[in-house]
Amino acid sequence: MMYLRNVTSLRLDPEGCNGCTQCVQVCPRAVFQMADHRAQIVSRDSCIECGACQRNCSPGALSVQAGVGCAAAMISAATSRNRRKQPECGCSG
Repeated sequence: MMYLRNVTSLRLDPEGCNGCTQCVQVCPRAVFQMADHRAQIVSRDSCIECGACQRNCSPGALSVQAGVGCAAAMISAATSRNRRKQPECGCSG
């Protein structure tokens, strides 16, 4: 399932990747895969910007503006009675 096309803030510095595989393991949307002992983004548009990859990337090779597109925040906003409140899910720290 694709989330939104061409809008994710997800960025990967391939030179900064140490090959730990944490991003592959924690990503709920299978955005990453390993190739030549480094992470690669294989499904950027599937990213829901939850921030799990960034929080688990010890060398700091990944960055994402967590919470911006988080599915939990979007669902919360859609079901909230207060439509003026900015969506938040708490996953960004």
